[in-house]
Amino acid sequence: MSVTPHFPAIAPSARLSERVADALTAEIRSGRLRPGDKLPTEPELAEQFSVSRTVVREAVSRMKSVGLVDSRQGSGVYVLEATIPPLSFDASYAVSKEAVIQMVEVRRALEAEVAGLAAQRRTPADVRQIRLAIATLDKAVEVGGDGVQEDVAFHRAIANAARNPFLLSTLQYLSRFLHGATRVTRANEARRGDFARQVKEEHQAILEAIEASDAAAARAAAFDHMNNAIRRIEEADPTFWRQEGAVLARVLMSGLAPDTAP
Repeated sequence: MSVTPHFPAIAPSARLSERVADALTAEIRSGRLRPGDKLPTEPELAEQFSVSRTVVREAVSRMKSVGLVDSRQGSGVYVLEATIPPLSFDASYAVSKEAVIQMVEVRRALEAEVAGLAAQRRTPADVRQIRLAIATLDKAVEVGGDGVQEDVAFHRAIANAARNPFLLSTLQYLSRFLHGATRVTRANEARRGDFARQVKEEHQAILEAIEASDAAAARAAAFDHMNNAIRRIEEADPTFWRQEGAVLARVLMSGLAPDTAP
């Protein structure tokens, strides 16, 4: 039977949630908190660490995003069985342009293969779903939205057409980080009309290749789309990275909504 751990108060810091998450993760790594064990309640953790409950929620969300813990409705938060090593990113890279580029590089490898498989395996219904996702994305942008959720849905529709559960699981595992990278790239692209037009044309090229069942063209179109996303990041106005881009890039580490503080 496991013993409920007790934690020392966390000293004031700009990254309290990271420090709480690190302390809890250390308990899991050491074996003092084992798979199936329930974490202390949110109020208990807040009291032990001498932090707010908001900080505790953010820390737990970070741990969920890398597969260390999970919530059971009405029961609490439990340590998960370690089936694969959780992702770990150096916090110093979380607010950098390099971090976003590196995550898009991960997407480049995955999205190209997903598109190729989708071209080989898609059904007419899949093509209709991908086409609908593009139309929904275009409409969201037209009415002033950022298009992040719709962009993610477009790529998910392609992944569904690939019919590879392992690829789907991998994308799901990375989803919080991929979503964060998408939020940054779309925020950058929204600042320039030529960028927005390029993205729209690239999405259309992927769709047309999949619809034509041309796996090579689909892989190339998806690969080019990610390459161009990297180029657009590199061409971003420097002020973007000092302001909006830096704030949004924090999502790569936390998996949380971006800060609203200046």
